[in-house]
Amino acid sequence: MGCSLTFVDTMLNRSFYKLGLIVGKRPGYFIIIPVLLTLLMITGFQRIYYEMDPEYLFSPVSGPGKVERRIVEEHFKVNYSHRFSVGRITRPGRFGRVIVVAKDNNTNLLRTEVFRELRELDELVRNITVTLPTGETFTYREECARWEGQCFTNDILNLDKIIGEVERGELNLTFPIMFNPVTWEAHAFPVYFGGSTVVDDIIVSVPAVQLVWFLRTDTPLQQQRGADWEDAFLDGVGEAEDTGRFKHISIARFASRTLDHELEKNAQTVIPFFSSTFILMGIFSIVTCMMGDWVRSKPWLGLLGNISAVMATLAAFGCAIYLGISFIGINLAAPFLMIGIGIDDTFVMLAAWRRTSPRLPVPERMAIMLSEAAVSITITSVTDMLSFFIGIFSPFPSVQIFCMYSGLAVCFTFVWHLTFFAGCVAVSGYREKQNRHTITWLKVLPESRAIKEEKSWLYRMFCSGGIDPADPDNPIDNKEHCIMAFFKTTVADLLNNSLVKALVIVIFLCYLAGAGYGVTNLNEGLERRKLSKVDSYSVEFFDREDLYYREFPYRIQVVISGNYNYSDPKIQNEVEVLTQRLENTSYISNSLYTESWLRTFITYVDRNNDYLNVSIESEEDFIKNLKELWLFPANPFSLDVRFNEKGDQILASRFLVQAINISGTNHEKEMVKALRELVAESPLNASVFHPYFVFFDQFELVRPTSIQNLCYGALMMMITSFIFIPNILCSLWVAFSIISIEIGVVGYMALWDINLDSISMINLIMCIGFSVDFTAHICYAYMASKAKDPKERVSECLYSLGLPIVQGSFSTILGVVALLLADSYIFSVFFKMVFMVIFFGAMHGLFLLPVLLSLFGPGSCTRSKDADLKITKAEKCYPNPYMPHPQLMLHDKMYNGKNINPNGIYKIYGDDKDLGLGTSGEDTSESSSNQSQRRQIGNDDTRKKYDEGWKKFNYCQGGSQFQTSGELDLYGQDAERTWQRQRYDANRRAFDNRRHREEERKGSDSNPREGAYRVTRTHSHHNLQKARAPRRSNSHHSLEHLDYVSEMRFP
Repeated sequence: MGCSLTFVDTMLNRSFYKLGLIVGKRPGYFIIIPVLLTLLMITGFQRIYYEMDPEYLFSPVSGPGKVERRIVEEHFKVNYSHRFSVGRITRPGRFGRVIVVAKDNNTNLLRTEVFRELRELDELVRNITVTLPTGETFTYREECARWEGQCFTNDILNLDKIIGEVERGELNLTFPIMFNPVTWEAHAFPVYFGGSTVVDDIIVSVPAVQLVWFLRTDTPLQQQRGADWEDAFLDGVGEAEDTGRFKHISIARFASRTLDHELEKNAQTVIPFFSSTFILMGIFSIVTCMMGDWVRSKPWLGLLGNISAVMATLAAFGCAIYLGISFIGINLAAPFLMIGIGIDDTFVMLAAWRRTSPRLPVPERMAIMLSEAAVSITITSVTDMLSFFIGIFSPFPSVQIFCMYSGLAVCFTFVWHLTFFAGCVAVSGYREKQNRHTITWLKVLPESRAIKEEKSWLYRMFCSGGIDPADPDNPIDNKEHCIMAFFKTTVADLLNNSLVKALVIVIFLCYLAGAGYGVTNLNEGLERRKLSKVDSYSVEFFDREDLYYREFPYRIQVVISGNYNYSDPKIQNEVEVLTQRLENTSYISNSLYTESWLRTFITYVDRNNDYLNVSIESEEDFIKNLKELWLFPANPFSLDVRFNEKGDQILASRFLVQAINISGTNHEKEMVKALRELVAESPLNASVFHPYFVFFDQFELVRPTSIQNLCYGALMMMITSFIFIPNILCSLWVAFSIISIEIGVVGYMALWDINLDSISMINLIMCIGFSVDFTAHICYAYMASKAKDPKERVSECLYSLGLPIVQGSFSTILGVVALLLADSYIFSVFFKMVFMVIFFGAMHGLFLLPVLLSLFGPGSCTRSKDADLKITKAEKCYPNPYMPHPQLMLHDKMYNGKNINPNGIYKIYGDDKDLGLGTSGEDTSESSSNQSQRRQIGNDDTRKKYDEGWKKFNYCQGGSQFQTSGELDLYGQDAERTWQRQRYDANRRAFDNRRHREEERKGSDSNPREGAYRVTRTHSHHNLQKARAPRRSNSHHSLEHLDYVSEMRFP
């Protein structure tokens, strides 16, 4: 292959060879020990800890939002029990929230009957009674968040006192703020009203109203009681909505635990599909491992491959739980992936087993099987593990946890297949050695023997199988796989056609164009509604919120930390400049919605200083008058200034601005980025914060993190491929394929309505490893081919790998198809992206890479010398001069002084190494005789000399131009004597074996039955009518069987 760095390959082959010998001799240990380890590991599920906090799972570990929150909480800790202000919270806390729309045709909610039902709804929520396991009960009134001893209330409900006048048009509601003429409360309408129609600052209609109830969460006990109340709130309001208690309003509900519940429901929806997926994969593996030969068929091993993957996954999960790793619902997608990966390794190992000679003892066959499959299953498992371990360094805990569980599962699956499944293969090998039926384990006859003994067609169809020890290479017992032949001839011929090559390249260019278009339209961020099931009550809430409450969505805090002298006009000016710059952006509303203690205090003093007669020029006077005139307890501004312990210096302050017209994740990302840049440019130590900024950080980090992971992953996959397949050209083609597949997945996932978020990032990381599986082995098979013609290389690599790629693709897709039925965005993303990477990978491996390699790979720029040879019409009547003459090539089963390979004289590669997926040679039913039909004779130098000899040969010459293994026997006398001796010895051995079996069957030394063997003499050669050696072919071109070849001679 042009590279001598094969030490890894050599080491793996030797190590796996030794392991195969051990497993073949003592398979029982390798079956029992993994089973016991699995039972031990699954005890770890007793310690399982479910992590369902959306903020922890889907926000960066050290994102800017969490840093900003620490700053705010350091100076302005929220007090839910005594001084609660909804615009100044730092965490969502515990709450219940509803969005109400009209149920009838009149969408305007400014009606008396609507506000009557809104008041009834408020009473319902306040009177919800929660019963704790201890028997204690409480309502909202006991656990509500309070301001100066008063429960947080929805003051908008006090409009019911004047709603009749509003409905009759006697009173107008002014937007955005209005004082209630009855209660003298200030109603901030944008907080409660959504989608309002406003004409000349007069509210004409209101299609939506939201109400919120907050609870105390200052202590862990209050947190738990609040969680219990939320559950009761969701149940109570949901029951009222479902039973039609309210005639004029429709209610959509939401609570802080809603997303927790939805994540739990997502996990539960996929659990019922475990059994159906296992059954489906079991049927698929059983069917694909079946053959017409009932001895060499391996249906139970296909099922045991699935069992091995399930055992490994359970053991890996139990080990991860023992290591203290939290469990998340997304992990439930891993078993579906592991079953697909496990059955792929099963196909590889069974294909390698079938390539071994049935004549060998079981330990030797096991050693050869594991040695040949070493590179295939190792490179697949290593690339998958590396891709998952790359994800451990992701800033998102959900990605980290999933990758840790899945990486361990891949590792355990690899080990369990080398031990448990290998032990099962060894047991099946001993059954096959004894020629027992794969289902009943009863001894049966090979098909050739069944035909000779005239068994019924039912016996031949359902009971026969195996090989005849007396004639192990009988073509009847060794049939070629039709699908492998289809890839070798039909598919290869199509791909070698120039028009088809052009079509493949055009389709590839269109594929890249579509992917490029998708990349430019890729959206980022995990929307909250996508964490919920499609039929969840929360989806309706999210839809209404996006429809009616995107005009004034976020109350943003601007915190200035540091010891600043606020009496200094320069500092005052810097704060005012920062405030105005924020207000002048397109993301922030005007000063009407800004709450600034400094701006309002200075304005108040300036306007009323005639009768106040105070000074704020010195820091001491400033702070003294600020406390006395402005920061009294009832004023919410008292929550916006933090003093030192002595109270003579301001350590931190904050003001509030209002976001406006923010819609969509990209707009939210741009808003946060712009606001952070503005405060960073200020000379003040300022920061902006909102509780949802913690979630918005994923929008900013998901793109660079994904690109970084993809680049690192592609580089590591290329290096790994080069280590296992030491060919630099092959590594470059692998890198090209990885980049092409990843571009396709990223582009088409945008067109398939998938955002770039932490869920899709998991799949992109996973797809890095999956994209290597098919492409690396196709490249390796093409590069390793000894054929000089690119067409022959294409035919060989498709013959070896076409069927396994199809099997592997179908098994992986079938393994994850149940995720599509789970009716969950999270699991549907897994299915869509795994489907895309497997489909694109298979298309690259089966069609694109063979075409590109034939155009730009080895031998594509050189013209075959055979093509220049002209054959006359007369020469066409003679035997093909390029067919090796048996007398010159074969002497006593020797070729050029070397023993012929027992599997046949044709040899595609220099050695019998596994071509990629472990399927070089044969797959599900290919035999040693079929291998002999497709092996080339000798190495290149010998073949070249041989061809030249035939070209130069002249029958009129007196001397021979050939360099044979001995002197040329022109009259065939030596060959005739050799052939007679070989035929006599073969017949004698068959006669003795048959007589020995007859004697053992009778249990005595009696003579064989009369007529059992009829000896005839033909041309002075002894022949036996039964179990005789193959007869000579009339044509010296017949190379269908080694024994036929060995008896060939000149006439």
